[in-house]
Amino acid sequence: MATKSYPDASPSKKRTAATAVPARRHLITAQDHVTPAATCTAHLSPQDLVVTAAEPEFARQFGLSADEICGRGLLELLRSRTPGHLREQFAALSSGPGRRFKQKVTGRDGDGRSFHADITAIAVRQPSGEMAGVVVLLRRTAEAVTGGPVLSALDAQVLEGVASGESTVQLASRLYLSRQGIEYRVGQMLRRFDAPNRPALVARAHALGMFAAGQWPPRVLPECVR
Repeated sequence: MATKSYPDASPSKKRTAATAVPARRHLITAQDHVTPAATCTAHLSPQDLVVTAAEPEFARQFGLSADEICGRGLLELLRSRTPGHLREQFAALSSGPGRRFKQKVTGRDGDGRSFHADITAIAVRQPSGEMAGVVVLLRRTAEAVTGGPVLSALDAQVLEGVASGESTVQLASRLYLSRQGIEYRVGQMLRRFDAPNRPALVARAHALGMFAAGQWPPRVLPECVR
């Protein structure tokens, strides 16, 4: 008779344990695998935005351990769609009455691949109102593109040529286009990237993580080309 009670009780206990453990790990340390919906946390010094503590999953996004990421500046790890805007938002958070902001950013993992994420920065204040620290929540999103515009294959070639220093005449000769055709495509990208000139266009594309790391001549990542 006793043997019949074990199958009835044991599975329910196993099911309870199986559902409880992953939920607890997700709340405290996040998951072992990077998933688009995972949210992870880091604490920053309010003066210089240096990471003072981080969940292992937060550090793992950048190919680092929780110990290795401490002492790293957050602005060195992340880039926003508009360069300088992220720094301005943190400055406003520390000097103004605001308590939080949300921003789309890009980063690079341990293999040098770009990823897209949302961050929420929350000011931690003392009763006097003085800022004591910043908590950053990072949620990796499922977008394949790194945050920059998706280019046609021809526009990607033009951008690569501009990044390597080719002139309009050189680009026109290599791509079998007229000089007017090159100028038109460059002008279109200047407007799309909100860049005032060619050097700014290249800098903006770099900030958005659109170029493959460590390659010369520059190459636009395949996921940024349709």
